[in-house]
Amino acid sequence: MSYAGQPLKRFEDPRLLTGHGSFVDDIQLPNMLYACILRSPYAHARLTSIAVEAARRLPEVVAVLTGADIAGALGDLPTRAMEGEWQVELMHGPEQPVLARDKVCYVGQPVAVVVGKDRYVVRDAVDLIEVDYAPLPPILDPLEAAREDSHPIHEQIGTNIALRIRHDRQGADLDAAFAQADRIIRQRYEVQRLAPVPLETRGLVAHYQPQEDLLTIWASTQGPHRVRRQLARLLTRPESRVRVIAPDVGGGFGEKGGVFPEDVAIAYLAVTLGQPIKWVADRQENMLGFHGRGHVVDVEAAVTHDGLLLGIRLRIVADAGAYFGNSTPGPPYRASHRIIGPYKTPAARIEVLGVITNKPPTGAYRGAGGPEAAFCMERTIDLIAQELGLDPAEVRRKNFIAPDAFPYETPTGLTYDSGNYEAVLDRALKLVDYQSWRDKAGRREDPREPLIGVGLATVIKMSGGSGDSRVEEAWLTIEPSGSIVARTGVSPHGQGSETAFAQIVADALGVTPDHVRVLHGDTAIVPSGGGTGSTRGTVVGGSALYVVAQQARQQLVQQASSVLSCAPEEIVLQDGRIFDRRQPARAITVADLVTAAGHEAQGLPGSEAGLQFIGRFVLGAPYQNPHAFCAHVAVVEVDRATGEVQIVRYIAVHDCGHIINPLLVRGQVHGGIVQGIGQALWEGMVYSPDGQPLTGSLLDYALPVAAGLPEMITATIETPSPMNPLGIKGVGELPTVAAPAAVANAVLDALSGFGVRHIDTPMTSEKIWRAMHAAHVD
Repeated sequence: MSYAGQPLKRFEDPRLLTGHGSFVDDIQLPNMLYACILRSPYAHARLTSIAVEAARRLPEVVAVLTGADIAGALGDLPTRAMEGEWQVELMHGPEQPVLARDKVCYVGQPVAVVVGKDRYVVRDAVDLIEVDYAPLPPILDPLEAAREDSHPIHEQIGTNIALRIRHDRQGADLDAAFAQADRIIRQRYEVQRLAPVPLETRGLVAHYQPQEDLLTIWASTQGPHRVRRQLARLLTRPESRVRVIAPDVGGGFGEKGGVFPEDVAIAYLAVTLGQPIKWVADRQENMLGFHGRGHVVDVEAAVTHDGLLLGIRLRIVADAGAYFGNSTPGPPYRASHRIIGPYKTPAARIEVLGVITNKPPTGAYRGAGGPEAAFCMERTIDLIAQELGLDPAEVRRKNFIAPDAFPYETPTGLTYDSGNYEAVLDRALKLVDYQSWRDKAGRREDPREPLIGVGLATVIKMSGGSGDSRVEEAWLTIEPSGSIVARTGVSPHGQGSETAFAQIVADALGVTPDHVRVLHGDTAIVPSGGGTGSTRGTVVGGSALYVVAQQARQQLVQQASSVLSCAPEEIVLQDGRIFDRRQPARAITVADLVTAAGHEAQGLPGSEAGLQFIGRFVLGAPYQNPHAFCAHVAVVEVDRATGEVQIVRYIAVHDCGHIINPLLVRGQVHGGIVQGIGQALWEGMVYSPDGQPLTGSLLDYALPVAAGLPEMITATIETPSPMNPLGIKGVGELPTVAAPAAVANAVLDALSGFGVRHIDTPMTSEKIWRAMHAAHVD
């Protein structure tokens, strides 16, 4: 049988569900020290003095580190290099210091680190540090920061505009499109900042062994090799003297894709003190150090009277925060490319400004530019339908890229590989009984009944990323026992990729998945790796394992044909046996074949000696990636008296190419929808005028809970991608792209009778009530 396509349960679940997982905070080492961070209470202030003597005198405190202590020893954290396929007009993003030196630029910025023998004592010691701050006026509004007369937060840069990107390939065509348009639809959208809330916060344990000159880091990270590379550079150590291990990781969502200031400071102290140090962020620390989203988008769409898109003009102002972190440039850059969505837009002119504000750095958060772009485009499609009196489903259908138009190049330079968008939409409309709900939504007469709204979102999501993330290696060892060890640089944190990878290898080598051991997350065991992110796990990492498994299969077939004296094409690999299809009784096991091969190669770390193979997969040319597609339909009821929203029906149909494990896909879809609903209705970072976070803890930051969520009906349609040998497109981030727009469109459809044109997310009950009330007053 083929294991690909089978809904196998995740191999890691029994261990995790029975409490036998091992996370960063579970790690205990002899003579362990604990760290606590002093953070700025100001959004913008000069540091005039720091007094740490009282903290240092506290019993069991071992060290106190400030920015002055590491001046010249540790450089600032670099952002992602904008090289190769990155095409930017301007880029001078400020790099974040490990510890603040002359001034602080956001609430929560690390100022000092205390290390001691007791985690509670170091917390007390932090309170004894006296810092003299001279407050400065903060700039919180990205539109204010983008003004030419705005005072620069970083004087050495001279401006708050740190990134500029333009797409204008068809300027003359666009001008002509707007000149001949029957209608121009305009709207500003504010996509709020979101705080990632993984089950496990950021944290690490750093342990230096001077005898071996080896620094070992246990980190809650999506990319151990990236952490090793960045830490080695910042600590001026050879990469060979740094080992990074990702134990069980309780969710990443993009936040854990790189190195943060705390990581560098703790690693530096571990080397300096020669003792292991543990630091794990508390929930509030985790919520104040990094955010996703934060875009203000102005859209103009030129359309004909029947809803056909002729062109769009778009300006994105992205709130980068006070510094450029590891992934800060990525989301606005990708949003500028992805704004076209699944629509055959003939021409586009797009400008992106990344601006500096007195808030924490932003970066990749599940979708990384996809949800920001799709929300604005999907709301615009609904506004086109509303203003022209058309059905939103028909406007989408009219503008879809046709199945025979692939590969399709967008005006922003992306190449879409394959798809059948109309078939996916039709399936979703049928599952929801679309016309019936449309009819109910149109009947709004009874004031005792809730308002009903139907919302659609049809979106794409690129898989595989860019640059180095398009490349992955994989290693395979067939041990003398017949067991198979697969090594991958993709480490899971909830996706179940360990299970899917075992299915891919098992199919190639004719064994069961439980005979395949997948190793990951340790730079001493896996030589290289791009980590998890950009929906690359199965698309790139799985393809690399497929490539190396096919190499191993070919060698096994050749050796078996010699042992069994038959042609290679007659060899069958099945259930751990290798036999001649004409004489099935003449068989040899995989273990016997490895022994017969007489291979005595040294085994890689983590496995015995045996037959060993290495393979590599590269995902095509730049801007050419698999693009998954989905259609979501949300049906909501809005309480007329309170503005409360209840989602009564939710349908999601996804085309993520060839599916390895439908159970894993369904889990990813459910989780992504929930995150998207949270963005639409509840979540958001809110700041006071002086830069204090008003939603900086789970007391104030509203998250989805199971009790308030609808039953989700999901389905899939497979249009394989020609861009990888497995035909995969990737699904991990796709539902998060669609869900916010689907829910927002449903709510605004319900409010259309009040003349409400738009409400920015989160669409809280208060916002909705005020919008209805304002309409009554008018």
